[in-house]
Amino acid sequence: MGNPKTAETASTTWRNPEPVAVAGAAKPHVQVHRLSGNCGADARRIERFVNELQHPSRDLGWLNIFRQALGHRTFVLEARSDGRTIGILLLAEVSSWWFGSFLVSLPYLNHGGVWTSDPHAASALIDEAVRLADELNVRYLEMRHELEHHHPRLRHQLTSKVHMRLTLPASTEELWSQFKSKLRSQIRNAERRDFSVTWGGIELLKDFYDVFSHNMRDLGTPVYGKPLFRAILNEFPNKAELCCVQAQGKAVAAALLLHGANITEVPSASALRSFRSSNANMLMYWCLLQRAIARGSSIFDFGRSSIESSTYQFKKQWGAMPSPAVWQYYVRHGNCDALRPDNAKFSLAIRVWCRLPVAVTRCLGPRIVRGIP
Repeated sequence: MGNPKTAETASTTWRNPEPVAVAGAAKPHVQVHRLSGNCGADARRIERFVNELQHPSRDLGWLNIFRQALGHRTFVLEARSDGRTIGILLLAEVSSWWFGSFLVSLPYLNHGGVWTSDPHAASALIDEAVRLADELNVRYLEMRHELEHHHPRLRHQLTSKVHMRLTLPASTEELWSQFKSKLRSQIRNAERRDFSVTWGGIELLKDFYDVFSHNMRDLGTPVYGKPLFRAILNEFPNKAELCCVQAQGKAVAAALLLHGANITEVPSASALRSFRSSNANMLMYWCLLQRAIARGSSIFDFGRSSIESSTYQFKKQWGAMPSPAVWQYYVRHGNCDALRPDNAKFSLAIRVWCRLPVAVTRCLGPRIVRGIP
């Protein structure tokens, strides 16, 4: 694997770049694209810029996924200077008659918002996003930043959650030596059981979705439809893969893994509650971490968690450390936390949802969640 990779080296691949002021620089021109299919020079120019970011969540392919699997309208805001792309902002219009419309960067993912090191480009991109939000008459514009972008129209923000990320060493042996004895014992306990671990793509989608949809029902959360995950696997055949832990031929834990140049993230992972005591989930995450190291990743992104929550503690035990998540909003109607699952007004709905048959939640869930930012 070579030399161990440091957090400082890896951080440049996933942190929003710090704005660097350039004296006397002119405000860049921002163009709005509705990219679909082969769009010629515009798409090729933007793709070159995006490819330099080397982050699995910073790919134009997500816009294809959102259009095809969720029916969202998508936009690319491109900041240019001297004919060169110096910043982008990917957006999706999330709309339903139940909740209204929202302009989000980006739904489903934990990452989004402005990507540029030029403060003038950042300001211009946000200006255009605000204008587009007004044109589309959405309830609010949501940008899932990691570093705060100071802008007079972004007057609201949510900072109650943090990204949990682990700096990976060069080998699984080094990572194992960093674990506390309790964690190693839980993994060994699972390895002694009759579990099998399988990696793959579309052929494992049913197993993955059986576990994922069942777990989402237990959590009281509407589940995304299977077409979303099929679209992800089809769009990113070399970056996305599924991991399934099986007991006697039945999937009991499963995860979707996305690989970038130096970072691996797990946007969706679940395990059946009935197998908690068998540590199937611990075995799965150990396999995910080994896979990330084998792919040459320096960072493993466990996703967002509320500080000191049970999921926060779960991720912390693997050595993950918190990193800021600053979701910023331009609110036009209502408030930015009205549709958050931790809103007290949803407590009854969550309790009812947990009691529904899984088959019912698979039918209703995708219709509901596609309209929630």
